[in-house]
Amino acid sequence: MAWATFVGKTFSWIGRRMSQLVKDGRHLHELLMEKDKAFVLFYASWCPFSLRFLPIFEQQAKAQGQDFIRIIIDHEESLCEKYSVAVYPTVIFFEKGKASKRLDGISGVGLDEKKLTDLINACRA
Repeated sequence: MAWATFVGKTFSWIGRRMSQLVKDGRHLHELLMEKDKAFVLFYASWCPFSLRFLPIFEQQAKAQGQDFIRIIIDHEESLCEKYSVAVYPTVIFFEKGKASKRLDGISGVGLDEKKLTDLINACRA
């Protein structure tokens, strides 16, 4: 069985639909053009708030059955500028390739499950 550990919690990956990790801005652009709607998590590998939020994002990816994408922005500073990402983590909802709604992390706090759930529900309306 395949296992992964995030911030002291162990998860099984088998039988779960997880978010798709994109490797760079070009790959992200291609996916956004292919998908009608998608939630994209911009996060940093060195950020404790990002690492704490990642399992929450993955749980929602599994539960929602919608397109969830994540990109590590450590070496993608141009994407931060393009999408005005100033705090990690940040989740942006895209419709037909364009940013429609967003959930910006709070400096020194990050994001939590309730905020993500509220964003998902707002995007369904």
